[in-house]
Amino acid sequence: MTNLTGTVVRLKLSLLRGGLRQSQGRRDAFIVSSVLALLFALAQLPGMVLLSRQPHGEVVSVTATAVLALGWAFLPLFFPTGDETLDPTRLVMLPLRPLPLMRALLVSSLVGVGPLVTLLLLLGCVLVPARGAVGWLTAVVALVLALLVCVALARAVAAANVRLLTSRRGRDLAVLSGLVIAIGTQLVNFTVRRLGSGGLGQLRPVADVLSWVPPASAVAAVRSASEGSYGIALAQLALTAAALAALVVGWARSMTKLMTTPDGSTLQAADGGRAQSRRTGGLTRLLPAGRTGAVMERTLRYVWRDPKTKAAWVTSLAIGLLIPVFYALQHTGSVYFACFAAGMLGLQMYNQFGQDTSAFWMVALTISSPRDAYEELRGRALALLLITLPYAALVTVLNVALLDAWPMLPRVLGMSLALLGAMLAAGAWASARFPYSIPQEGLKSVVPGQAGLAWISIFGGMLTAAVLCAPYIALTVWLSQGTDGVGHTWPLLPVGAVYGAGIALLGLRLAAPRAAGRLPEILAAVSKG
Repeated sequence: MTNLTGTVVRLKLSLLRGGLRQSQGRRDAFIVSSVLALLFALAQLPGMVLLSRQPHGEVVSVTATAVLALGWAFLPLFFPTGDETLDPTRLVMLPLRPLPLMRALLVSSLVGVGPLVTLLLLLGCVLVPARGAVGWLTAVVALVLALLVCVALARAVAAANVRLLTSRRGRDLAVLSGLVIAIGTQLVNFTVRRLGSGGLGQLRPVADVLSWVPPASAVAAVRSASEGSYGIALAQLALTAAALAALVVGWARSMTKLMTTPDGSTLQAADGGRAQSRRTGGLTRLLPAGRTGAVMERTLRYVWRDPKTKAAWVTSLAIGLLIPVFYALQHTGSVYFACFAAGMLGLQMYNQFGQDTSAFWMVALTISSPRDAYEELRGRALALLLITLPYAALVTVLNVALLDAWPMLPRVLGMSLALLGAMLAAGAWASARFPYSIPQEGLKSVVPGQAGLAWISIFGGMLTAAVLCAPYIALTVWLSQGTDGVGHTWPLLPVGAVYGAGIALLGLRLAAPRAAGRLPEILAAVSKG
């Protein structure tokens, strides 16, 4: 107990050393990633020194500090297994008090490649605005405070969400981490393009706000002190110190709760069954009666509970929105980019039976005729439409508004509805004709040996959807021929809705007999994972 801090630090080093001994590949990956991260952190120091001579250099340092703190806050949620000491529940059976344990965990958080890289990055950030003796002294204080805030923020967030991190929903977050990185990359790309055209001055309003948001406020205090605004600098440092104290208090409460209360997952809640029954009953009342409503409810529960299905849906929702919005904001897009929303979400209709994996045998037992298969496919399609229809309409309206092309709204929305109907029809047919299994573990979406089936199902189905949309596209082109290309296109909206609904129903009708007749083959294909 007297040397708890040293014990926890040695424990972290032992865990790191033990993890590297598991395999040569893991050891090589750790060494390469650590060297690259350190080289990047060291290389940015001369760049930040040069940036200090620029008129808006401190804007970058303040913004970079905020982004760095944001990474410390959310990376533990996406990669909970990166540091085993983030889970204090592993130590609850030991006779340890929360406060000494917090001190030990805080010190251990400063050990490792990540904290060293963060220290170097923050050093570059405080070098940019530092001027004079007072500025350099403030830079030292700001460097320590910013680093402690980052580490305490990571610990507080991890302690508050430790039950989540060690549960199935925590694994959901790990699956979605790739999506967050992809979206972040697009945001960075968009920001760089805007900065390239307008310079760093465009970030000045953002930096002014972040100057009062810890820990970026600590870096902003260096600039204030260097300019002689000692009162403002003191206030910004005090704000950062107050944020650090608040994080420590919140962390302490979470630690005390974790170490003194039992895990709710091990307790039988007396009203758990009744609560679940109420939720299920409320959802069921909003859905159609009979098999259709039951299939819709099951499909929606898969979307919410299954990590792979949830990741696919969130990816489609994000890409369907980001592509048209990003291009519209850059004034390089087309109003028809709004169809990305319907196209991406329509892909969720593909491989419907494969999404059930080996559990499909329970569904197969309820299918004894083409009518049963039709109701099964119809329920899945209707569940998809509950999300897709309003979302596609919202993205279309937003894209048209950003491009200020309101006269184009009927034809674009009609095109989205027609495309969605074609995707549902092609997806139902592809699900019955080319089913494949989705592995439950890992990031792969196809089991080995079925990649060809997946390619045929998706790209063959997309080609089929394009062919099905061809008549409506031809009608759109024909009606657009005129003096203004707008006046006679308003009927395209109801025509697109009717056409999409008709194509979807026809596709479901044609796919149902094939699905009913190929149940053994479908079951064998989707059960390989």
